[in-house]
This record gives sequence, structure tokens and C-alpha cells, in this order.
Amino acid sequence: MVIAKKGYNLSVNVNSIDLSYDDLGEGLIPIVFLHGFPFDKTMWQEQLEFLKSTHRVIACDIRGFGKSIDEESYLSMDLFTNDLILFMDKLGLEKIILCGLSMGGFIALNAMKRFPSRFEALILCDTQCIADSYEVKIKRYKTISDIKEFGVSNFNEGFIKNVFHESSITNKPELVEQLRKVVFSNSQHIITQGLIALAVRAESCSILENITIPTLIICGREDAVTPLDESKFMNKNINSSVLHVISNAGHVSNLEEPIKFNKHLRDFLYDFCDTSRKSKELENSK
Repeated sequence: MVIAKKGYNLSVNVNSIDLSYDDLGEGLIPIVFLHGFPFDKTMWQEQLEFLKSTHRVIACDIRGFGKSIDEESYLSMDLFTNDLILFMDKLGLEKIILCGLSMGGFIALNAMKRFPSRFEALILCDTQCIADSYEVKIKRYKTISDIKEFGVSNFNEGFIKNVFHESSITNKPELVEQLRKVVFSNSQHIITQGLIALAVRAESCSILENITIPTLIICGREDAVTPLDESKFMNKNINSSVLHVISNAGHVSNLEEPIKFNKHLRDFLYDFCDTSRKSKELENSK
């Protein structure tokens, strides 16, 4: 039996690296949160604090990001997914509710394709199922070339500006600065490796119709990185899904509008738990 520690900045050796994670609260089905590129697990702090009184919530630093230091590996969605499954095994998590934002959503869909039996429900936030087009790949590799020649500052500043709704840039300077520090904490190696992982990822749109578990999709209305139309497409093709759009939010809707975001999470989890309870009652009555 695995005895889980509780708290912030815990560590477990997974796939030859020490994976850093936060583990709070109690619950029958843990919720694991995967952050986007190039962020870290601290982006989920509002959600962990909100849910920890009713659920077991876990946020991990994806390989190479935050405190999960890895300056040697060639990063990919397959590698991230392998880490996730081994992480679950180390913590004794047979099944989880998986929540991913942006790149975290890419990993979540990759995991659903390869290990569907390990997940009870899915939460996809500001993400998409498509692979990079040829034009987008060329742009990413041009960005990598520029980073190698001039450093990461220009990329980081442009990326930070692009992920926020314009009102957040103006009215939430502390939030913007907080995320800026996270982005700038990444090494040049991790930024470039992350961009390569994004460029070479496979599409996951072809598996959407096979997803039968309850699925929540959340997207900022002004998301410029993974536009709302992509979330609408996933909602249309995942029969068991519901879509919520958050106004006054861009690509990091959980940070820009945490109250609205958390309400959608809470309502989804309540409906999921209620449905699961009724299913068990029905089974027991047979």
C-alpha cells in the first residue's frame, strides 16, 4: 500500500528524474493538474486551495519545468505521458481525473489515446487537438533559431503578452509579473526543447469520438494561442463533453478569472460525483 505524503513541493523519482508535485486534500478519485508551456505547477494554486477541502488535488511540475529539473532530455508529449503514468503508479493512483491546460491538455489527450483506462474524467482547458501546421512548425523553428542567437528574453516577453487578455495586462499587473517570473525561470534549453515538443506533437482529434468519460472543456473567450473555435470543435466531437467559455480571459483563464473557472470546476466535479454515486447505487441494487 502506498502511503502518500501531503503538502507542497514534494518529490518522487520518476523515469530517472525527481518530479516535483503538490498533494493536498482527501478524496476517492484524485484530480491531477498539468500546467501549460512554459509555466509550472504554481499556476494551479488557486484551484488547489479552492478544492482541497473536498477533493484530493495534485499538481506536478512537468519534466524540465519548475522544480522537475532536467537539462538533458529531448522532450516530447510521449515522454511527458510516460512520466505521468509512472508518477501515478508511484503514488498508487489507479485512476484519476486529469486536468490539463494548453500543453497540459496536449499531454492529457496523448494519455487518453494511450492509457484510456487510467482516467475517470477529463478536463481540457485552453487547449486543442490539432497538430502544428507546416506553417506553424516553420515559425516555431524560426523562433528556436532566434533564441539560440539572441537569447530568450524577446520570446518570453512576447509570449507573456500573448497569453493574457488585454484587460489583464492593464488591470492585473501583479498577476502578469508573477507569471513573467515563472516563464523567465526556465533555461534556454527547456524553452527550446519545449518548442520542439510542441512542433512535433501528433494530432489527437482522431480519438475524440472514442472519449466516453465525462469531459469538461474550458476556454477563455479571447484565447489567442488556442482559439475558442478549437474548444468548440472538441466539444462537438466528444459526446460526453460540456464547454464553458470565460469572458475577459485569454489563454490562462484559470489565472485571469479564477472565481469563474473554479465554479465550472466545482459544478463539473459535483455532477461527476453525483453521477458516479447513482451508478454505484444502481449496481448495488441489482
